[in-house]
Amino acid sequence: MTEWDVERSRLLRTSARDLAETALANVVREYPHHESHWHFENVPIPSPKQSHPCFYGSFDWHSCVEMFWVLVRLLRHHPDLVPAAEIRSVLNDHLTAEALAGEVAFFTPDEHRTTQRPYGWSALLELTFETATWDDPDAGRWSTGLRELSAVFVTRYLDWLPQATYPIRYGVHDNGAFGLSRALPYAGHLTDPRLHQVITETAWRWFGSDHDYPASWEPSGADFLSPALAEAELMARLLPESEFDGWLHRFLPGIADRKPASLFSPAIVTDPSDGQIAHLHGLNLHRAWCWHRLAQALPHGDDRVPAILDAVHTHTQASLPQSTGGAYMVEHFLAYYALLLLG
Repeated sequence: MTEWDVERSRLLRTSARDLAETALANVVREYPHHESHWHFENVPIPSPKQSHPCFYGSFDWHSCVEMFWVLVRLLRHHPDLVPAAEIRSVLNDHLTAEALAGEVAFFTPDEHRTTQRPYGWSALLELTFETATWDDPDAGRWSTGLRELSAVFVTRYLDWLPQATYPIRYGVHDNGAFGLSRALPYAGHLTDPRLHQVITETAWRWFGSDHDYPASWEPSGADFLSPALAEAELMARLLPESEFDGWLHRFLPGIADRKPASLFSPAIVTDPSDGQIAHLHGLNLHRAWCWHRLAQALPHGDDRVPAILDAVHTHTQASLPQSTGGAYMVEHFLAYYALLLLG
């Protein structure tokens, strides 16, 4: 066990209750709310809860799904660290067959075939995977309703990915690498292999020959994902250790020397109440998680690992304390990235 493993465990123990309480508050907070989709003449604009009887809170749909993942993940793996009875009650109240059927009804029409693509799609598949692989009576019931909604997004992925000639590389919701990475576990869980096959084929087509990635251009001013590290983390899932070692060396050749410096330096957040600037706290935690995943994927004793683990520490220290108790522009989504990192 590394020093980081020990520290990660300690941080989880000290943060879990705050993360849970933040998620509990967020999933029932309907306003303020951001919704981006088509509106039509003479068609009334419904309230968030009318459109999304389950996932109406936490400022936007995908963040609400992520907050439910936080609750399920903590309840499943760390029930002794969180208010387990309250979490289970909220999940039972929201993840009902009726509420999830309402979500299916929203996303089924063709005018919503690109809505939440791919970030929200994968968040929902991630939540479904967490419930479907848990031997728990309540989770079995939740996953039954979630699978119907997941089937909508599986179909969307199967339609979209073969047509997506080019990857989307920027560090916000449309990023292709992060979307594919989060969808992979559920794709591997399905008895139908098509989603896993198309994700794997697409990842290779988009990223397999990449080299000398211009990571010194990161970050952009509203990033909450690192395009470079999201891609590397995805390829770490798809390549055996011996092949990933060489791919990463070609893709980011300066890691052992902590180059480019911008990729090893936490982003500066000057105003956490500004929704776009606040994204950078998410970027720091996403980078920390990706660096941790890369350290796990490299051979024991690899000379890049010390630099990588230093980056994990500095990025965690920069933004983990901001994941709870701050401005809503941070708090509505950051607990997800904190738990992604901590476990």
